[in-house]
Amino acid sequence: MVAHQLSLLPAAGPAARTSPEYVRISMASAIALRMRSGRFSRDFELGGINLLLNYDEGCRSDCGYCGLARTRPGSFEDKSFIRVEWPLVATDDLVERMARFEPALTRICISMVTHGRAYRDTCDITRRITARVRTPISILVAPPTLRRERLENFRSIGVDMIGIGLDAVTEELFRTIRTEVPAGGLKWDRYWEVVTDAREIFGPWKLNVHTLVGLGETDQDLLSLFVALRDRQIFSYLFCFNPEPDSRMAAQPKPSLQRWRRVQLARYLIETEGYDLEQFSFDCNGGLARVQAGRSAIETVVATGSAFMTNGCPGGNGEPGCTRPYGSYRAAEPFRDYPFVPAASDLEEIRQQLSLDDVVK
Repeated sequence: MVAHQLSLLPAAGPAARTSPEYVRISMASAIALRMRSGRFSRDFELGGINLLLNYDEGCRSDCGYCGLARTRPGSFEDKSFIRVEWPLVATDDLVERMARFEPALTRICISMVTHGRAYRDTCDITRRITARVRTPISILVAPPTLRRERLENFRSIGVDMIGIGLDAVTEELFRTIRTEVPAGGLKWDRYWEVVTDAREIFGPWKLNVHTLVGLGETDQDLLSLFVALRDRQIFSYLFCFNPEPDSRMAAQPKPSLQRWRRVQLARYLIETEGYDLEQFSFDCNGGLARVQAGRSAIETVVATGSAFMTNGCPGGNGEPGCTRPYGSYRAAEPFRDYPFVPAASDLEEIRQQLSLDDVVK
């Protein structure tokens, strides 16, 4: 993505630039809404708009891999999130732009942060949007700020789907990497309580759990979680660890493309094709060693390209809604997930990256 800064904000003191009056939006969203000038390295239609709450104090969580972590150096406004720039815009200006471009929009997602005002401000922003725009809305929630009645209120004010950023897929990794917030509350059990409540309130396939590949988990850990979520009719959304400079995990390498592609394929086979854990075998380190399936069946799945697209919340008609380009890689790097259907040349690269002969009989 090539972008040029074009500030739309008036001069204002810091207090005037916080949510709910101001929000940050991904650079891709800013370009799609013509709030910034720029272009993508490949032409495609972008209809998913991503918002992020903004506070002077920032997020009170301190996750070791996150660009918004409380102890990462720098002011919150200057910090990156999933290595993507997030310009600050006035909320009412943003709603006006979304109303103007509504026919092209497929999904709106509001990302909360761990902050005392996050729930109240998320409700405020959601109401402003739903008063003007009919595009489906998701909220990526901050579980430490929630209880069941707050999830119920989200649904009553027009929220369509809930996302939960579990990220670390085992309790040990969660405790090691996702440092508890000052008041306590960033806890493994609490996250799963919110998963259970959200599933009951929003219903089947209206909840997604974000999983991050590359934090130190095994492939077996990931696939076990994919099966458990699928059995509860909960989506698993994949992100690829991409180290943030100055974060506590800045020196940890990202997973190889081969591992990433195989995890993408396995998640798709589990969630979409109904595969169970018994159809995968693992080596002594928990790495994916074999897929118990015919080569032709796997080739058919690979040929569609769907397994390697960004898996995000769908649009109102079931089409890809949130495609978050560059969420798992930099613009100058090879695509990790595709915000569009991969072309024939892309599929050829994917096949080489998968090395299917090693894992499929």
